[in-house]
Amino acid sequence: MKKKILCLLVILSIMPFITFAGGAQEEDGPVTLTIAGRDGAYGDAMQLAADEYKKINPDVNFEILKLSGSSLFEKSVIDMKSGVGTYDIVLIDDPNATQIHKAGWLADLGPLYKEKGLTLDSDFIPTLTQLGRYPYGVNGTLYSLPLVGNVELFAYRMDLFEKYNLAAPETWTNVLEAAKVISANEPDVHPVLFRGSKGNPIVTGFLPLFWAHGGKVLVDGKPALDSPEALKALEYFLELAKFAPEGVSMYQSAQVKDAIYSGTGAMAIEVWPGWIKNLDNPDESAVVGKVKVTKHPAETEKSSPMIGVWLAGIPEASMHKSAAFDFLQFLTSSDMQEKMADVTGIPPTRTSVHEVPALVEKYAWYPAQLDGLNNGVARPRTNKWKEIEDALGTYLQLALIGEMDAKSALMEVNARIGEIVE
Repeated sequence: MKKKILCLLVILSIMPFITFAGGAQEEDGPVTLTIAGRDGAYGDAMQLAADEYKKINPDVNFEILKLSGSSLFEKSVIDMKSGVGTYDIVLIDDPNATQIHKAGWLADLGPLYKEKGLTLDSDFIPTLTQLGRYPYGVNGTLYSLPLVGNVELFAYRMDLFEKYNLAAPETWTNVLEAAKVISANEPDVHPVLFRGSKGNPIVTGFLPLFWAHGGKVLVDGKPALDSPEALKALEYFLELAKFAPEGVSMYQSAQVKDAIYSGTGAMAIEVWPGWIKNLDNPDESAVVGKVKVTKHPAETEKSSPMIGVWLAGIPEASMHKSAAFDFLQFLTSSDMQEKMADVTGIPPTRTSVHEVPALVEKYAWYPAQLDGLNNGVARPRTNKWKEIEDALGTYLQLALIGEMDAKSALMEVNARIGEIVE
């Protein structure tokens, strides 16, 4: 009996120093939250939020890693998979969310909301909170909150459309008609701009028009690129590409942005909030007040812009879940999102922040951005998306440069995606 008591006392004495698998034990006293975040404006926004939070919570310190997208994914996955618990908050790019949510590497936020007596704020744009759930949709378990409200948008020169009495680009048919008129009358202007490099760039520009034509990449988890709708979309894309600059098959974001800002491009089928924040700055733009940024055109289906948000979640292995959850609520609050949008330009994920008069005056495309986020389309919820995107981007570019006709490209990529999902 004495031996049993002695053993129990020894166990109790070392309990505070034991780290259990999954890092479930919380630490008392001052806390340092380690955040695996992005570089650039996203890193600036995270630093701003951390500094503001510390003013009212002096016992909380921060270590913020400002990483490139690929480095962030690699480091956070290695840590979460191993259960080490290095990070207390991680940023997640939307295409990677399914893999991370499905693996169970993030804490279920539901019990943390319940513990704090809180509920998910209805001010979040509904399409974005669905991306933080697994299974995807309104009923899945909530693992992450939307932090950066990226959505793909469309841009066109209003002055040229007015000059030639062109219909507003409400449909993709309107876009092609406008490209033909501008091509015939403006020899120094490229009618259409897009990123034509293989992989993610060309796929990102293609998907909004593909979806608007009724195309689907996957249906019930199986490839669906052998459909009449997909063929019509790709044939349209190749016809539109005749009015793009020579060498568009190598275009990246820098070339598209330069053409928009210099006024040598009439329409861009893909722009993102981060590209256009200085569009009305006369020190950087030659087209101040001339470019309209709007949601994508419709066709047989409604406008279908691509959503590309960044989410924030708490690793299951974190030893500071309670403190991390408090900061996550502060980080995604309307007040903090308004401040981050104003100072760094990152797009918010809340309806109310998109309607703040000072921000709408500063960022004239906010109404279109909100419309795009409310009506945007998420990329297929699969942990194979990176491989699917690489395959689709390869065959799209082969069709773009004339190495394959539209039907052959779609049949071959459909077979390749079938191999990937199998």
